[in-house]
Amino acid sequence: MGFTLPLPALILVGLAGVALLLLLVIKCKMQAFYALVITSIAVGIGAGLPLTTVPAQGDEPERLGVVQAIIAGVGGTLGSVAVLVALGSMLGKIIEISGGADALAGRFTGWLGPKRVGVALTAAAAILAIPVFFDAGFIILIPIIYAFSKAAGLNPIKFGLPIAGIMLAVHVAVPPHPGIVGGAAILGADVGWITILSLAVSIPLAVAAYFLGKLFNRREYSMIAATKAMFDGFGKNDGPKNGTLEDGEKAPGAGTIIGIIVLPLALIMVGTTIAPRFEAGTFWNGFLSMIGQPIFALAVAIAAAMFALGVRRGWSAAKLGEVMESALPAAAVIILVTGAGGGFGRVLTESGIGAAVADSLSSAGIPVLLAVFLISLILRAAQGSATVAITTAAGLMLPAVQALGLDPVHLALVALAIGYGSLGLSHVNDSGFWIVTRYLGLSVKDGLRVWTPMTTLLGLLGFLITAGLYVLIPSS
Repeated sequence: MGFTLPLPALILVGLAGVALLLLLVIKCKMQAFYALVITSIAVGIGAGLPLTTVPAQGDEPERLGVVQAIIAGVGGTLGSVAVLVALGSMLGKIIEISGGADALAGRFTGWLGPKRVGVALTAAAAILAIPVFFDAGFIILIPIIYAFSKAAGLNPIKFGLPIAGIMLAVHVAVPPHPGIVGGAAILGADVGWITILSLAVSIPLAVAAYFLGKLFNRREYSMIAATKAMFDGFGKNDGPKNGTLEDGEKAPGAGTIIGIIVLPLALIMVGTTIAPRFEAGTFWNGFLSMIGQPIFALAVAIAAAMFALGVRRGWSAAKLGEVMESALPAAAVIILVTGAGGGFGRVLTESGIGAAVADSLSSAGIPVLLAVFLISLILRAAQGSATVAITTAAGLMLPAVQALGLDPVHLALVALAIGYGSLGLSHVNDSGFWIVTRYLGLSVKDGLRVWTPMTTLLGLLGFLITAGLYVLIPSS
């Protein structure tokens, strides 16, 4: 049997749980999935959840046990997340292996001219970041950054910093990336509206990333020795290479890559904005709603990519299968961590900790939109993972958000506020920090001077735009 703690004690248990999670991940270097499971069990027991499920008795509703609550949370979160992340990973891998990054960068540079290389690369990176996860996407673009930097006689940070900034901004807010999809599943937010709104916010963020890059690049930074050697040797049979194209194989056209990336976004927008114009139950409402589902849209995009980037360019069926298969191991880890975050969120909800936090924020007068952003930002700074920050913040704030009774658009904006909270304060406990600083040649000190404030400013700007939309868009 369980027991019920007073609200202040529940909040203390919740804080202790977050502290335990941070201790396990940061100090003990524990794998995030296992750390989330252990923390969920400890918090569930400490908060008074039954050790096993107690059936409904009379007026008393059923109470999930500790393990059953975790299972329910993981299952509920992964119902859509697992498929979306797996499909998104496959699409990104096909584009990566086909040499799509080279095509996008070359085409944008041709359009905008050699004097606007920085603008061209930032725009290309923003598009490439939609289907490709941040770490992989930035590494894919490194050869392009190095090539343009060497041609212009510049430090690679000049082009690389704004590229990294906008790619991370897209990663935390635009589906099918795992954190925002997991947060949407926990909050019950519509992924279609999140996609539309996040793309709209990403446009000014791309502009901001470019100008912030110019601002931080006003001073010169000494390149660390390892990166300098790699950069100096680039193009001389050492240093990073794209390595995705076989001998004699040409990169696909930029228009093809853009079309494949835009295709699922267009289908999602059709399902979200056009389908509701037809009466529920009619053929067109059902048909347009179906093709607008993110899973269906991504499946169509993968089919298009398989043909345009694979079959039409001479890839065998075996190679296509290998490319798609190679995307799944990394996706599996992300899926498990996202699911465990959902399990932790369910424990926080079942135990009443989420309601206690919501009551405290309500009495303190902190608006929910600001609260979700700050909680996500703090969690991101504390443990480094944007995915964990988003899913944990969503679980903590679920009761407060549900109490508002928001329409789909405003609920999507709340999810975006959580996403942009996880963008800021990237530092030494974030794998992305090390990837950016290593490949751009920044020391840890310079990385903290440049990359950390840049991510924080982009996160704050993303939140301010989201908050503006939240206020300006009328409730339905």
